[in-house]
Amino acid sequence: MQQSKYLVVNERDAQWGLAVSTVGYEEIGIGEEYPTHGHAEGYYFHVNKGRVLNEYQLLYIIEGEGIFQSTHQPPVNIKAGDLFLLFPGEWHTYHPLPEKGWKKYWIGFKGPNIDNRVRQRFLSPEKPVFHVGYSAELVRLYKNAYKTALAEKPYFQQLLAGIVNLQVGLMYSLERSNMLNKNHEHLNMIDRARLRIRETLESGVTIQQIAQEQGVSYSNFRKLFKEYTGISPALYQQDLKLQQAKEMLTTTAMSIKEIAYQLNFESPDYFSSKFRSKTGLRPSEFRNAHQ
Repeated sequence: MQQSKYLVVNERDAQWGLAVSTVGYEEIGIGEEYPTHGHAEGYYFHVNKGRVLNEYQLLYIIEGEGIFQSTHQPPVNIKAGDLFLLFPGEWHTYHPLPEKGWKKYWIGFKGPNIDNRVRQRFLSPEKPVFHVGYSAELVRLYKNAYKTALAEKPYFQQLLAGIVNLQVGLMYSLERSNMLNKNHEHLNMIDRARLRIRETLESGVTIQQIAQEQGVSYSNFRKLFKEYTGISPALYQQDLKLQQAKEMLTTTAMSIKEIAYQLNFESPDYFSSKFRSKTGLRPSEFRNAHQ
């Protein structure tokens, strides 16, 4: 069983930043022939030869099991709850296991919105498989995308672009949440550390001391903190200090020098430099603009 829709993308749709070219669903029963027929030109492929597309495709297995392989990904087992992302210009092949079959959604798209995420390494051909588990929300989004594609109402491509962005964001968030939740001890340590940093902005407690309090080396603490939060503990502390400095500049009569030393910056000049780098304004300019 296959349901698919192939779409024409006009120049104006492409300028939106993301456009969808195909969306569909297939069920392959145990022992059934694969791939199925009825694909548009350029999409059908032979399992042994594989293919190269000029677009991204995001595929979601909700039942069954199969094998996926690409230029950067050696053959890997994919099963219910896995998504895998195909990249333009990247050779790939995939198929369900004959003794398992599968049920699979897909959506194809391209545009600078996704290209930029690849350049920034949020998405990478070296890591095309995402283990998210079953998500009713992802299934709902695929179904909505297919319904929207069938209707082809005015400006439907902009709606489809929003659906794809939500799918990619949800996929990325779900997998990383699953990864973090596998180690509650580390997660709890980072939560305690973040609270400790917030509570000690004016006390002079260093990141090294906080790491020591948590019973880990500074290098290991820094690595885990950045892995879990996306930012180093020192930069996290500095950004919180600058946020507090904004409040002090607008709600108190303290001098810039007093604020700098109360928040334990090395010097007023160093404070002013970091503040301007973050906000684009000197502390005095920020104060004048908000009075």
